Amino acid sequence: MDLHKHDRPQDAAPRGTAPRVSELRASDADRDRIADMLREALAEGRLDADEHAERVEGVLAAKTVGELDVFVRDLPAAHAGHPATAPAAPHRPTAGAVPADPDENVVAVFSSAVRKGRWRASRRIHAYAVFGSVEIDLSEAVFEHQQVVIKAFAVFGSVEVRVPENVSLRGAGGGVLGSFEVDTLDAADAEAPVVYVDGWAVLGSVEARPRRGKLVADLLDRVHRTAERGVRKRV
Repeated sequence: MDLHKHDRPQDAAPRGTAPRVSELRASDADRDRIADMLREALAEGRLDADEHAERVEGVLAAKTVGELDVFVRDLPAAHAGHPATAPAAPHRPTAGAVPADPDENVVAVFSSAVRKGRWRASRRIHAYAVFGSVEIDLSEAVFEHQQVVIKAFAVFGSVEVRVPENVSLRGAGGGVLGSFEVDTLDAADAEAPVVYVDGWAVLGSVEARPRRGKLVADLLDRVHRTAERGVRKRV
């Protein structure tokens, strides 16, 4: 019996040949790179919200590098060198940037409390959910400060935080017979706001995630102004 023959995978490429780059399996880093290009195209107005959402959905389902490239083939970013990435946001707020006392309290005791829509995000927000639920949605908020801290306490309740996808998100907390989940997010813009979520979940849950397709409007305005200045300089 030829053991080597049976050990060889049936779908292996013939010896001496290598798959083209477009045929390679896509990694999470590859998907993140394409998603960043799509996010930049949305900010520049090259894609509308529906086109962006449709392409992001396709990126998540793509299996190979070639399938990913299809979604950015018509965008300038796909044909230029990769821009330098912004330095990662610090894991803790800068000393003195955020007050020790809350600017705002959101409390739900045997009830629910919601903060969403077009509102001004305070530097420090304390959220308490006791046998209730708190929702803090920053996806359309106005960020007047670069660093925002949300202190969340959930006791037999839940605190849900949503942020735009073009800010940085950091988390530090824990759960006692509960869950504390923060999806770390790094913004491409070094000047983007940073949202810090910490606290405790006791027989409850604290969850913080980006809301896909939602961007900080004020940050977009700043990006557009920067782009316009660059155009004027070239002219």
